[in-house]
Amino acid sequence: MTDASSKRRALAARVRERRFFAVPGVFDLISARLADTMGFECLYMTGYGATASYLGLPDAGIATYTQMADRARTIAEACATPLIADADTGYGGLLNVHYTVRGYEAGGVAGIQIEDQEFPKKCGHTPGRRVVPLDDMLNKIKVAVEARRDPDFLIVARTDARTGLGLDEAIRRGQAFAEAGADVVFVESPESAQEFERLGREIDAPLLANMVEQGRSPLLDRDTLSRYGFALAIHPGAGFMAAAEALKQVYGYLRANGSTSGMAQPLYSFEEMNKLMGFEEVWAFDRKWADTQQ
Repeated sequence: MTDASSKRRALAARVRERRFFAVPGVFDLISARLADTMGFECLYMTGYGATASYLGLPDAGIATYTQMADRARTIAEACATPLIADADTGYGGLLNVHYTVRGYEAGGVAGIQIEDQEFPKKCGHTPGRRVVPLDDMLNKIKVAVEARRDPDFLIVARTDARTGLGLDEAIRRGQAFAEAGADVVFVESPESAQEFERLGREIDAPLLANMVEQGRSPLLDRDTLSRYGFALAIHPGAGFMAAAEALKQVYGYLRANGSTSGMAQPLYSFEEMNKLMGFEEVWAFDRKWADTQQ
């Protein structure tokens, strides 16, 4: 069994048990490598964060399959922790979904998230999201399930119907997603704790909660989400919003003072940064081969 399939098997087993766990959003290789050291059961490649850090653009259907699959592969290869990766709408029609699943799986990803928005999609928790007919999304799920080579490669099916069409329609879609073969159902943007509780009561599938700070949904703690029947919660924005605030403070101090001397903002140590990025292995290699590099 390959390392990628081992990671998929462990994650799929945990999801199927529906024993709740929290998942950090990662958006570049520094965030991914740092999160990878911290004992999480899974990492989540956020579409918002990956598009912002890679392209400097909004998560609005601008990033291509090639760009995002490459980003997912690079993160998956760098981490021992299984990775679920955002894949928007599957980047087109049914044939695109087929190749998207194959490409993400070949890149070592443990699971893929696809959603029922019209193309070009919009970021969750933002206005103006519109969804495709239910049958269109069900066909995407069926194609995704058929396309995967590893049965432990998770298909996470997301609906954005709640904001525009109401909770009843979102639940109807979530139930249908599970019947079509989705491993995890993701109803985006419930607007109260009572709505989360109803999702857990009425959708018989492992459920994913999206905890977005300052988003449309309340931030619920793990005990509450576990009690409601959720299997996992992603926190896609916490990392990149924290990083942006830290950068703002550091750059602002540098601009005002011409130096970082005396700055109160804490910094990750240079020694630990070197370890995180693998310099110890480089130095060990150099020592081993020092006599031959004349």
